[in-house]
Amino acid sequence: MFRWKLIGFLATALIVIAIPLSIVKYHYRMAVPLARNASVFVGSEKCRACHQPEYELWKGSNHYHAMEVATEASVRGDFNNATFEHAGLVSRFFRKDGKFFVHTQGPEGRMGDFEVTHTFGWNPLQQYLIPFPGGRMQCLPIAWDVKARRWYHLYPDQAIDPKDWLYWTNAAQNWNGMCATCHSTNLKKNFNVQTDTYQTTWSDINVGCEACHGPGSRHVKWAELPDMARPTVQNFELPVRTSKLRSREAVELCAPCHSRRAILGDYTHIEPDLLDTMLPSLLTRDLYFPDGQILEEVYAYASFTQSKMYARDVRCSDCHNVHSIKRVKEGNSLCRQCHRGSDYDTRQHHFHKMKDEKGEPIKSADGRVLFEVGTGAECIHCHMPGRHYMGVHYRLDHSIRIPRPDLSIKLGVPDACTRCHFDKTNRWSDETITKWYGPGRRPHYGEIIHAGRNRQPAAAESLMRLAEDPLYPVVVRATAVELLAGYPDEAVAAALERALMDGEALIRRTAVNHLPAANPQRHVRLIAPLLYDPVKAVRTEAAARLAGPPSRLLTDDQRRVFAQTLKEYVASMEYSGDFAFGRFNLGNLYVALGQPQQAIDNFKAAIKIDDLSYPAKVNLAMLYNQMGRNAEAETLLREVVRAYPELHDVQYSLGLLLAEEKKYIEAERHLALAARGIPDGSRVHYNLGVLYDYLRKDRQAEVALSRAVEIDPDNMDYLQALAQHYLRRDNFAAAGRIADQMIARHPADRKGPELKEFVRRRVPGAN
Repeated sequence: MFRWKLIGFLATALIVIAIPLSIVKYHYRMAVPLARNASVFVGSEKCRACHQPEYELWKGSNHYHAMEVATEASVRGDFNNATFEHAGLVSRFFRKDGKFFVHTQGPEGRMGDFEVTHTFGWNPLQQYLIPFPGGRMQCLPIAWDVKARRWYHLYPDQAIDPKDWLYWTNAAQNWNGMCATCHSTNLKKNFNVQTDTYQTTWSDINVGCEACHGPGSRHVKWAELPDMARPTVQNFELPVRTSKLRSREAVELCAPCHSRRAILGDYTHIEPDLLDTMLPSLLTRDLYFPDGQILEEVYAYASFTQSKMYARDVRCSDCHNVHSIKRVKEGNSLCRQCHRGSDYDTRQHHFHKMKDEKGEPIKSADGRVLFEVGTGAECIHCHMPGRHYMGVHYRLDHSIRIPRPDLSIKLGVPDACTRCHFDKTNRWSDETITKWYGPGRRPHYGEIIHAGRNRQPAAAESLMRLAEDPLYPVVVRATAVELLAGYPDEAVAAALERALMDGEALIRRTAVNHLPAANPQRHVRLIAPLLYDPVKAVRTEAAARLAGPPSRLLTDDQRRVFAQTLKEYVASMEYSGDFAFGRFNLGNLYVALGQPQQAIDNFKAAIKIDDLSYPAKVNLAMLYNQMGRNAEAETLLREVVRAYPELHDVQYSLGLLLAEEKKYIEAERHLALAARGIPDGSRVHYNLGVLYDYLRKDRQAEVALSRAVEIDPDNMDYLQALAQHYLRRDNFAAAGRIADQMIARHPADRKGPELKEFVRRRVPGAN
């Protein structure tokens, strides 16, 4: 059976080491436990009588228009027989019997008429929802550009295949799972993993008052009492005390929607910790540039938590009115709330033309206006450079950072200067910044993350320091912990063990997910205490890591807690069972539990949801191999390497499988590709060398086996393989040198002296 590297994902003083309460920092948003507050959701209209000013501000906001029934008042797009062409297909938007329809390509690529029942969003674009069987609502990929008053396609350069996960009738554009939680109040997804259907409900169709304040029935009941009859009740019977939140709590109140994250269950407003309801994404290669700047659509939370503003207790409401969502001040006045204008809002600081100076707007090559002259003097253009998402939605990077064109040169990250000065280079930007502000730049964690992403050997020590330094943002430290998993040595393992005791739940959870499991007893001893963690994301991940054989090493009390917590984990993954990652994680769990058919069912479900979900294909192939179903395993691995030839670990696995099936020529090709892609993978070079040796490709075998020994000179298997290679070719001198190396590296092992003696007998007089 070939060796595998299991692909992971979002998987995610009794000599049980209890977590000291002095270490764990509890960050409670002020919420009244449900058992003491039986409030129910009553709708935003109930708030209007007492909170008229707030209500009016909210009524014109994007939150108010987050989702609405499609009516003449809510629909902004042109449904007057308007047509739109994309990838050679013409869609038509029209009305019939007072309803809104689109004639377009639907399931399996067939053209048809589809009724638009709801609008989604308001500005700068509006999308449209179409109902389908099974309780599904799907987001049409043709949206309305509010400013330009035109239809446009969200994927203008792609002709998406109807089988693709991104196709609009498939999971990526499913409202129930992808969008609904953040566009309606009291959203209950109600996905049934057995029937693959939804019964999604809400109390307010849009983002209403109770989306932030929690269910308000008891507050309304209290407010309706006569003034003198109202009891003095803490927080007036509202579950969430928004008026008394500390800055971190206030930011985390927005985070469940304004973040890129995995959801662990329906949001109930009583969760003590943010990670009881969601798992924020880390600064991964596919979402963020190495310095933490936004790459993909990640919203604002993780960016803002990287900022000095967040570290100084600035909160969302310092810049945004919480009811209208508009900025509380415009232009540099917003920043002058905290930053002295005489120091920063001056030509001497920003070196750009002020707004009252005349000039022509800056345009792109195709004539589009990019920036008006004078905008370089605005703080946000240098400190919050943004990107366009969904075609027309320009979003600012909320990490609010100092421009670092030197990092653009080193790491290839965006340069704030060349956004306007697009005819210049990063080097020009760096030279200009140096001329203005002087030489010398502080080290930046982006350099460490970049090195860690690229597995640079020297990065391990820097990553360990970064992970343990409380002065860095939590998401940066957690990212360093995740990257440390690529450095399997004792010092790194010790650092991951220390991370299990960190006061931040995100760091503990990341450490649990990546802790090496080489020593089962030690592994269980370290992770078992996390079953008692107060934060859901941490304890459920601990249960998943202990599932199967490790759970047999638990004490009786630990097994009891483990069983309860594993149910929590299964419930969270089934909640996300409409996503590939949820079914993938369930597949891994059932492999660990020794339930292969349930594992197969879940891996297949993940692949059905997203055919490009290569982790599910690889782990299903692994399972098939273990069951002796190599033909099916081979088919899956071939699909993965065709779609992702850069996945060298999978090339390696396919090569080993083909060698096991005696398909040596093909095996050689895939192992050679893996060796080129993983130049420091000693085991890859070893297996390639063994295959070359079998195929009598002497020179290639010697090179590959020598490379394995060079990378890991202590490995006796590698030394023996190279020695055997030389012996079979009567190269006794070279075999003798390997024997000397075996003796030096492993003096207690008899294999080296025996090989040396054999060489002496064959070559009399040899040393």
